[in-house]
Amino acid sequence: MSSVDEPSVSVAGSEPVDEPPVSVAGSEFDRSGAHRYAERWAREVIRCGFVATSTAENQRLLLAHTVRLAEAVLADPFTPQPGYDVGRALVDAHLTEPGVLDWSVRALGERFRALVLPTLPEPAAAPRVAALQGALSAGFAGALRHRTLSQQERIAQAVWEARDRVEQALRDSEARFRAVFVDAAIGIGIADVNGQIIDVNRAFAELLGYSVAELREINVAALFHPDDAAGMWELYQELIEGKRDAVRVEKRYYRKDGSAVWTDLAVSLIRHDDGRPRFTVAMLEDITERHELQQRLRYQASHDPLTGLPNRTLFFDRLGEVFATGGPDDRVGICFLDLDGFKAVNDSLGHDLGDNLLVTVARRLADCVAEQGHLVARMGGDEFVILIDHNAGCRAVKAVADLALAAVAEPVQIGEHRLSVSASIGVVSGPLATTSVAELMKAADVTLYWAKAEGRSRWVSYDPARRAREQTRSALVAGMSAALHQGEFMVDYQPIVTLADEAICAVEALVRWRHPELGLLGPDEFIGLAEETGLIVELGRWVLARACEAASRWHREFPDARLVVSVNLAARQARDPGVVGTVSEVLRQTELPADLLQLELTESAVMATDGEPLPALRRLAALGVRLAIDDFGTGYSNLAYLRRLPIHNLKLAGPFVEGIRSSDRQGLVDGRIVDALVRLAHALGLTVTAEAVETLGQADQLRALGCDAAQGRYFAAPAPEGEITRWLAARAQRRREGAV
Repeated sequence: MSSVDEPSVSVAGSEPVDEPPVSVAGSEFDRSGAHRYAERWAREVIRCGFVATSTAENQRLLLAHTVRLAEAVLADPFTPQPGYDVGRALVDAHLTEPGVLDWSVRALGERFRALVLPTLPEPAAAPRVAALQGALSAGFAGALRHRTLSQQERIAQAVWEARDRVEQALRDSEARFRAVFVDAAIGIGIADVNGQIIDVNRAFAELLGYSVAELREINVAALFHPDDAAGMWELYQELIEGKRDAVRVEKRYYRKDGSAVWTDLAVSLIRHDDGRPRFTVAMLEDITERHELQQRLRYQASHDPLTGLPNRTLFFDRLGEVFATGGPDDRVGICFLDLDGFKAVNDSLGHDLGDNLLVTVARRLADCVAEQGHLVARMGGDEFVILIDHNAGCRAVKAVADLALAAVAEPVQIGEHRLSVSASIGVVSGPLATTSVAELMKAADVTLYWAKAEGRSRWVSYDPARRAREQTRSALVAGMSAALHQGEFMVDYQPIVTLADEAICAVEALVRWRHPELGLLGPDEFIGLAEETGLIVELGRWVLARACEAASRWHREFPDARLVVSVNLAARQARDPGVVGTVSEVLRQTELPADLLQLELTESAVMATDGEPLPALRRLAALGVRLAIDDFGTGYSNLAYLRRLPIHNLKLAGPFVEGIRSSDRQGLVDGRIVDALVRLAHALGLTVTAEAVETLGQADQLRALGCDAAQGRYFAAPAPEGEITRWLAARAQRRREGAV
């Protein structure tokens, strides 16, 4: 549209008006009246509608127009052009409300002469004011028309320009889409909500081995792979039903030639303006190589690289699945296998041969249970595990263990070496409801240790009672040191009597453990553990000190009794370099005469590692301490060394004393052994004490055989220190009474 020319308006009086001559000489307008007129004009403008400028600015503008109109009335010659200019100025100032023009025209006739030109004669003013009114209206209308036409032209121009831009944008967008669609490296396909393919690009067609035209005749459902993950079709259905806006999955497709291709598939939903599903846009990227790499990495992460068997990670995954999916009545079994002597094979023949041996054993284990579907895994090193998860009962698990032992036991030919190997197996079986993965594997590990300890080349079944005993044993070992410092140990004393008159000649110190949970424990339940852990040295020192303190008190109170206290000295104590110093220091601190202390050692404890008697024995004997061989007859029984030892007393082992209770052949043999041992001891100048005397018959027979002393429950059970004190006091009282 062309631009609009300045409006041409014919205004009456635009030329000098041919009117009767009227004298206006000396006339002038009232400036204060002009101000009041401008104020009213401004108020009316504001009342008529929105004004962009302030009231003060409006008043200044309208005052200037009022003065201009007044000057026009008084001008000579007169022209109405100022009225036309004022009308245009009102529009330029955006004072375009219809009420503004109405008030301005009417006020110019009614109030203008009264306020602005009060002195101008009516005949002179009327024609001129009327001409100005017409000119103002014409100028206002012309300017308004000009602005309207200009705005319409600008709007029309903007519309055309916008339409051009939109059309160009659409063309550009279509060009970009076609460029992306056609030349994209990834496959792009468009289908309707019924799954019918509308269009695909070249990459899509090449990916699946079809032509573009062939794919346009295919429905999406025909491309779904039969081995797709569960829920794949449901996801697509949710998409075309509008329940989802996009889906992204890794999906396998069949190519036209029947081969499979793995893709990264992203499908988006295109909707109508009202939200209804319209199209689906699928983008496919070939990830076959990446998928195969992931599969290889996943396999490597779950399988042993040497044997190819599942590794411990996969084994525990499978075992976890068994527990997660099994019912309350289902059972599970484990055969935990370890090769016997495998370290010797590695050390003597090399790790390469050892690896070949592991590969052979792994293959044999897998073959022997392959038909049964059991999982065989390598746990690490020479350890393997077989999982029996098909409601395995004890008999079935043990049968698998027998198969595994037989498979491993077959000779293995590796190069020029023919190897015979064996295995130890821990067997565990139980209901899923009563165990867990951790408990099952802990039981299998413990049971394998039992199999190793019992001689190897065998399987051992899990025994809860045995495990409970071992746990108790472990708890005792763990708590023993703290118990010693917390005062949980105590010492009882068992009297030793002379068989001639059954008078108390000595007492044996026997340590007890008042366990806070297990109650009172005898030495047989923890002394062996103390020796294994090395705590026997500290515990033995404590027992020695307590016994010597008690013996010292008895000696002070009953000096005539000359009561000897006998304290057991364990093998580790006897071999302790500081044993002589410890005994000497205890005797010094307790002020006990050395000849009132007897140390009991087993036959194995008196011998050094080189088979010679311990040098410490002679040093102990030099202190004046008595030495006794405990449980004589059950250890070395080396008579050649016995005569060289500084020993004072032999204590016959309890089994010999127990044997003489019976009158059968075994009893006669044990009686002869005791007789021989007593004669031997006396020949060496030693006294003999019999242990574990339980009956009068045993006491009489020992007395008849010449045994010097005895101890056992027939005479007295172990008792606290106070009870021994009361016995000694009673004996002293009887002696005093007899003397009187």
